[in-house]
Amino acid sequence: MTLLTVVIVAAYALFIQWFWGWPVILGQWADVGAIPVVGALVLLTSTYFLRTWRIYDYFPRETSGRFTVLFRVTQIHNLLNIMLPFRTGETSFPVLMRTEFGIPLARGTSALLVMRMLDLHALLAAAGIGFAIASKDKIIAWVAWSAFLALPVVAFAFRRPLLLLASKLLPAKAQKLVIEIERGLPIDAAAFTRAWAMTIINWLVKVLVLAWALNLMGVFPMAASFGGALGGELSSVLPVHAPGGVGTYPAGITAGAVALGASSEKAALATLAQASINAHLLIIVSALTGTAISLPLGRSRKL
Repeated sequence: MTLLTVVIVAAYALFIQWFWGWPVILGQWADVGAIPVVGALVLLTSTYFLRTWRIYDYFPRETSGRFTVLFRVTQIHNLLNIMLPFRTGETSFPVLMRTEFGIPLARGTSALLVMRMLDLHALLAAAGIGFAIASKDKIIAWVAWSAFLALPVVAFAFRRPLLLLASKLLPAKAQKLVIEIERGLPIDAAAFTRAWAMTIINWLVKVLVLAWALNLMGVFPMAASFGGALGGELSSVLPVHAPGGVGTYPAGITAGAVALGASSEKAALATLAQASINAHLLIIVSALTGTAISLPLGRSRKL
């Protein structure tokens, strides 16, 4: 798997050099300026602390007083998740949580499943903003969006009858999924609401920063930059994910930007393609930065 990742990333780097040349790609950063680039990097890195806080609040008894160790775990998991294909990096989370905090694999896996469902919901809710803005009947669109935004909280309030109904309707092979979801839910409504709110804030900050960066690199209008940021992040949470996101992440940005109004003219598409690669590099650099910050925190003793 490591060899496959290295080969694909190297091939991707050679393709960019052959098609555009790295000086052209990186030249966009020079046009943007150092201060906006550093600002975007700081904001993206800050979202990793918020993600860690969500997990810290999710497992309060096991992680109490050990936020720095948990930050290290989440950063290693995040980096592996980015670099390994087809979401295989996700398997590191329950293993690391068991190693560092003694959390059983089943519980760690179940909690990760629920958090990923919240992540997907937050991204779809963010995408709904663009569709609501573009809708002709804005009142109905915003009411529908508000209802969708609050859906997880409502679903948690009625979780027992909903889980019972799902266990009756789904085939026998899907029963395990229902059990895993139930195991992974927070202990009460307050804990669930906090997890949901932190998820919304985390993805809102990340999408807005990426949209801002794309706009600075020439992706217009702002709605297209917003769509590009959403497209890239949606590609990163779906099962089809290339090693390091090479190809899939920029393709997601391009598709999202075009869907929300980016020009299809040749020059505009060339700018969009280069901006999508640079936005992808920004994500990778922020992940490496977060990991570099976390590594000196050291490992706690194994339980």
